[in-house]
Order: sequence, then structure tokens, then C-alpha cells
Amino acid sequence: MSNASRSTLLAACLAIVYVVWGSTYLAIHFVVAGLPPLASSALRNFCAGPLLLAFLKWRGDAWPTPRQWRNGALIGFMMMGLGNGLVCVAETRVPSGLASLVVAGVPLFALVFAWGLFGARPRLLEWLGVVLGLGGMALLNFDLHAAANPGAIAVLFVAAASWALATVLQPRLDLPRGPMSAAVQMLGGACSLVAMAALRGERFAPSAVPAASWLALAYLVVFGSIVAYTAFIYVIAHSRPALATSYAYINPVVAVGLGALFAGETISAPIVAGMAVILVGVVLVMAGGRRRA
Repeated sequence: MSNASRSTLLAACLAIVYVVWGSTYLAIHFVVAGLPPLASSALRNFCAGPLLLAFLKWRGDAWPTPRQWRNGALIGFMMMGLGNGLVCVAETRVPSGLASLVVAGVPLFALVFAWGLFGARPRLLEWLGVVLGLGGMALLNFDLHAAANPGAIAVLFVAAASWALATVLQPRLDLPRGPMSAAVQMLGGACSLVAMAALRGERFAPSAVPAASWLALAYLVVFGSIVAYTAFIYVIAHSRPALATSYAYINPVVAVGLGALFAGETISAPIVAGMAVILVGVVLVMAGGRRRA
């Protein structure tokens, strides 16, 4: 594949991650309105993982080795279990748009982990972008929902840190290539989510679930997991952590807009100001990533 083709494919995958993952925060809002957060996340991954795995085996992809299954389970726990699962838990208490803005801390964690663990010193533009992104996040503390739910905000920071560390580790671990890696991680994450849901005392078969929750869960399975996560795997393998995690700056814009339109979420002045600063940050992060590449 030529460099131009790789660049085009990378741009397409980034666009999918930006838009689709931005919409998943609203979908999670509707899912957790009728289903337990961790149990629903486990169900999402138990549906998406086997479906993707079956398709890949049908087209002739190689079966993962035991070591790849082990590594995939670890990354799945960090990304699906702690990353996605804790976001679902937090969204039972805070609006979807606010949750997406807090998760914008992923690039900072990723840069720090990559530098501290592997010596990948960030460029100045990347640091400036992350600092601006954090400045935008700091403005969110003036939002009433954030001030009233510090525990949920703390849970979101743990989710962001776990996801960022897994993002940095993935290229350095023996994992299957391409979409097969996503399938393995989803299955590993699903197993960890079952254990987490059981420890939290969640019911896996609620008596009455709204149709909107099932429809939103189906959207998460097909688009949020199979389509977007497969695209994210490609981005991780072909870009620096700062660019691979730049979706965390774009997703909030999509999430906040959709939350206001379809869930009646309030767009406060701190949220508007935070988004404005975050958008400037993502431009700098992406510019720094392109220069290094």
C-alpha cells in the first residue's frame, strides 16, 4: 500500500472514530436508563466480539496464539472493562456530554505513559495541545453537574487513565493483526465485565427494559464496537499516541450536541467554554503528531 493510500485510510479511520464514538455517549445514556451499566457493557462485548470473530474466521484469518489471547484479555480488561465499563457507570449520574468531556484527559495520560514508560518524548506542539485540552477540562468544574457528582468525575478519570495506558501498550504487545485484535479484546473485556458486574451486584436479566435501551445497545454493538473499534485498532497501529487519542477532543463536541438534541441535556457556559479550548488543543495535538510522523 502506498503512503498516500495509508494516509487516506488513516484519515478515514480517524473520521469513523471521531463521529461514531462521539455518538456512543448518547447511546450509553439510553442503555443505562433501562439496563445495569456494567452488565449492559458485558452484553455489548459478548455480542460484538463473537460476531467479529466469526466473520474473520469465515474469511480465513489466522487463529490467535495463546499468548495473543492473554495479551488481548489484558488490553480488553483495561479498555472495555475499566475504560468503557466505568464510563457507563458514571453516565448513570452525569450527562453524556459531560462524561465525554472528562474523558478528554486520555491524551494527557497517553503522552505521560509513553514518555515515562518508553521514553517517547512528546513534541512541543503535542504538549501545548494537551495543556489546552486540560485547561478546557478545568473549566468544566464550574458546571453544576460536575460539582454535584465528584465521585462520578473521579470514576471517569480512572476510565480515561486505563484506556490511555492500554492505548500506549497495544503496539508493544504481541496481539493479532487488524480486526482480529479487536475481537480478542472484546471477548477479554466481556469476561472481565461479567466479573465486575457480579461484584457490583447487578442483575443480568432485568424484568422490564425499554425498547430504546435495546435499540441503543444494538447500535453500540454494531457501530460502537465492531465498526469504530476496528478502525481504532488501525489508528493505534499507524500513528503516535497523541494522534491516536485525539478523538477524545472531537468526541465531546459530537456528544454534547447529540445530548442536547436528543436527551435534553443542558449546554452550560462552562461546557461551551471548555469545548472551545479543547478544539484548539486538538488542532495542536494533531499538528504535532503529523510533524513527528
